[in-house]
Amino acid sequence: MAVGSSTPRRPGRSARAAAAPALDEIDKAIIRALQVDGRMSYAKLGPEVGLSQAAVRQRVQRLTDSGVMQVVAVTDPLSVGFTVQAMIGVRAEGDLRSLGANLGAIGEIDYVVITSGAYDLLLEVVCEDNDHLLALVNDVIRATPGVRSAEVFTYLDLIKQTYSWGTR
Repeated sequence: MAVGSSTPRRPGRSARAAAAPALDEIDKAIIRALQVDGRMSYAKLGPEVGLSQAAVRQRVQRLTDSGVMQVVAVTDPLSVGFTVQAMIGVRAEGDLRSLGANLGAIGEIDYVVITSGAYDLLLEVVCEDNDHLLALVNDVIRATPGVRSAEVFTYLDLIKQTYSWGTR
């Protein structure tokens, strides 16, 4: 398991930052420990961060309820039948938040970010095969109102993916 961002819908970064509770050193220690082992029991986690099992359970619940962290299972797409991953750069017109939310509702799209620079949005997709990717890009993404163009960057190999950036 990994602790970090994933597919559930959340408000934009600035809204999350404004609503995020202040983290103390114990919260940060909990996050760091769960980023190493998301399956760690409360019985083991509590003493590691200086709390009882009940107290650490409450802290983890508060951190997840507030959206500061999620504990999720991260799979290797190749191991579960998906052979194609790609990043798609989208040039858009109109409201980027609205377009991002619309695209984010598409099941194959697992990452949507509003960017500056050459693309207005970046999308990460996981597809069963090239035909699936073609249908997604041609029939769904490019057909979405507000999408001017979409450039596909197919992953040839994934060298590094991590969710353990820690806390500050």
